[in-house]
Amino acid sequence: MHIETFGKDHLEITPALNEYVETKLERLRKHFDQHCEVRVQLSIRKPEHHADASVNVPGQTLHADASGPTMYAAIDILADKLDRLVIKHKEKKQQHAPQPLPVGDNEG
Repeated sequence: MHIETFGKDHLEITPALNEYVETKLERLRKHFDQHCEVRVQLSIRKPEHHADASVNVPGQTLHADASGPTMYAAIDILADKLDRLVIKHKEKKQQHAPQPLPVGDNEG
């Protein structure tokens, strides 16, 4: 899983913020067998701090955004939303997967 974090409107991404994002989004890794890409954008729109993310999974892009009183709170909320989105995506994918045919007698 590759996580790219960047700031908007001249917001500098410090090593501490970058590490916090990676730590919080690390739990998404357990949901994927394949490589996925996550782009996280952090910004400040006074008085709130905002975090937006797009997760590119095979065949689809999932998007979530969150805001909070601090950047760390916004990242926490974002991580929770992304976790729920990925779980929901996987459940939908499993529901639409072709079901194996029952094995039985082929009597005429």
